[in-house]
Amino acid sequence: MLKKALLASVLILAPMTIAAAEDPPMGFFITSVSPGDGANLGGLEGADAYCQKLAEAAGTTGRTWRAYLSTQEEGKRGQSARNRIGDGPWYNSVGELIAVDLDQLHLNPNIVKRTALDENGNRVKGRGDSPNEHDILTGTMADGTAYFPDGKDHTCGNWTSNGDGSAQVGHHDRHGGGNTSWNSAHASRGCSTDALASTGGAGLFMCFAAD
Repeated sequence: MLKKALLASVLILAPMTIAAAEDPPMGFFITSVSPGDGANLGGLEGADAYCQKLAEAAGTTGRTWRAYLSTQEEGKRGQSARNRIGDGPWYNSVGELIAVDLDQLHLNPNIVKRTALDENGNRVKGRGDSPNEHDILTGTMADGTAYFPDGKDHTCGNWTSNGDGSAQVGHHDRHGGGNTSWNSAHASRGCSTDALASTGGAGLFMCFAAD
């Protein structure tokens, strides 16, 4: 009887152990490709929809996705990227923890070239690759908040310009010019595909699951 009881316990616990070992669902990725029109992403709505499309095509369903992008408004601060993406935790496409919450994300995230993967689990080209595409569109300051009104364009016209303007970018590989910021390294030279490429970008941006 004792042997039967022990066997039953093992059979009951086995499925639970297997389930516990499964990777957590993806909650963070860098877009594998840009929408194809420079920094014109169709505004926040278009960028969010693009995140949703890529995530679902990669097999992650039932989650609400938001682009990590800030905006600007005349006379006041616009929407801040950090306020759009939920509270965490967020895992990449292979189950590695990126950050447990917003504080860790903006103070000490696990974002480097090895972990900042696209939705399919592939590395994004960075410093040392050809071409270098480590400039990731954010339009945000290092703490994840939108810029105060300062007369400058940090968001390529709130993500509607593919020509004039500029966008603040981060370095997902944490390298380049001595700047290790993943979300606010420098400004782009413009908003067109060619202008973004000239400073080391490809119009890519980050997506987070907000639920």
